Amino acid sequence: MCSTVRLLVLLSIIGCVELITVSTPHKYVNVTTGQNVVLPCTFVTSADTKNLNIQWDFVPSSSITQQVYYYQSGSVIIPEPYKSRFQPPSSPGTTKNASIIIRDMQSSDAGVYTCQVHNLPDVEGKSEVDIIVHVFEAPSTPYCSVHGDVESGHLVTLICHSERGSPTPTYTWTRLDQAKTRRPVLGRTTITGIMEIRNISQFEFGEYQCNASNVAGISTCTIELNHDVGDGVIAGAVIGALLGCVLIVLVVWFIAHTVKKHKYKAIKASEGNEMKRSSHRAPEASDRVTMATTAGNLHAEGDDPQA
Repeated sequence: MCSTVRLLVLLSIIGCVELITVSTPHKYVNVTTGQNVVLPCTFVTSADTKNLNIQWDFVPSSSITQQVYYYQSGSVIIPEPYKSRFQPPSSPGTTKNASIIIRDMQSSDAGVYTCQVHNLPDVEGKSEVDIIVHVFEAPSTPYCSVHGDVESGHLVTLICHSERGSPTPTYTWTRLDQAKTRRPVLGRTTITGIMEIRNISQFEFGEYQCNASNVAGISTCTIELNHDVGDGVIAGAVIGALLGCVLIVLVVWFIAHTVKKHKYKAIKASEGNEMKRSSHRAPEASDRVTMATTAGNLHAEGDDPQA
């Protein structure tokens, strides 16, 4: 009888204890940059929700805890960094749903989000859950480069690297034929994007393509591997410089020759004019001498009879 009474008292005490249970169907959530994410959080409580309190916190990988959302008896607080891209739960006291939506997710939004729900007098039970959010970003356009002497028998290193990408991109090198179709590449491929071709031969020259990829997408870059490229550029530069010098010399010679020719013509024209003027003056002088002589003779003949 005594033990039965004790059991009834214990059951009554346990029955008076009210519990709250917070849960989420997804412990991990993956999202791509620029997309919206739904962070699900629901709760069960037996008490009235007039004192309901909901709080969302965010802990990034390299920072302290940040408050994302706070709800207290119908009043809502959303910090400034999230106001423009945050959608709070609708009527959480009625729906028992504390899920939130964050728009335009970025790499900096990756981390742990915590949903906490308190509803007095429910003070016992599981009052919070954590959701780990991964924000994936497609690789940025990789940069391709060649290191080493691109000549037969030498070591040539091809490097491919993307500045951005989450998770870290993996790199694959392929060689393209004239039809731009992929075919097996001779060399060593690593996930770091570095490929070495030892003792390169002319059969390995051509166009190479690097693919940087992760779960969010893929980006590519191409590079030409040809020993004739460097020699051709140098030879072209030398030939161009020589042709330029020859052209300058021809232009200078043509100008000097033209100027000299014009001067020669001017001198000849001046001499011709001078000779013409001299030839005109000579007949006039001879005419004056003849006339003077004739007049003198006539004067002398007039004086002789008087003598």
